[in-house]
Amino acid sequence: MDETARPRPVAAVPAGAEQAPTAEDLMAQVAKGDERAFELLYDRLAGPVFGLVRRIVRDSAQSEEVTQEVLVELWKIATRYSPEKGSALNWAMTLAHRRAVDRVRSARAGTEREQKATFEAARGRPFDEVAESVTARLERSQVRRCLESLTELQRESVLLAYYQGYTYREVADVLATPQGTIKTRVRDGLIRLRDCLGVTA
Repeated sequence: MDETARPRPVAAVPAGAEQAPTAEDLMAQVAKGDERAFELLYDRLAGPVFGLVRRIVRDSAQSEEVTQEVLVELWKIATRYSPEKGSALNWAMTLAHRRAVDRVRSARAGTEREQKATFEAARGRPFDEVAESVTARLERSQVRRCLESLTELQRESVLLAYYQGYTYREVADVLATPQGTIKTRVRDGLIRLRDCLGVTA
């Protein structure tokens, strides 16, 4: 018999050895309240989730908080997961993206509140300082009014790129939109802002 025609021996599987459970298997166990499965799932997903959140939120401490929130949410809503809708990792990343964007928007709203509080605190200062604050506030109101004339997509892109200091790539990550589209939105938004400010100046 030709030696090359002989079937190669199959390596024996060690007794008691088990194949590592997939994230989908773990999710099914988590849905039943299995805490050990959740620990394994946590170890499996924490790294990828944190990486995505960090790219969007940028602040490390806040990114850790958001990652914790996402993983706790996975524990709470595990029963809603269905493998037919995609992998457990993709599902987790979708939740992470949503949470990260919410955190960015919340931070932006907080900044606006701080600016308003600063103006309120200006009351009682000498006249020149108050007048300067009022002028600055009116300018901000004018810009805000012009921003409201943009489409929602243009406004989000411009705010992130020019008021939050994000790069085009980072804005694309936050809004889950191709970078080329973001550049177009920002360009068109800035043109409309320029025209608006020129008319109302």
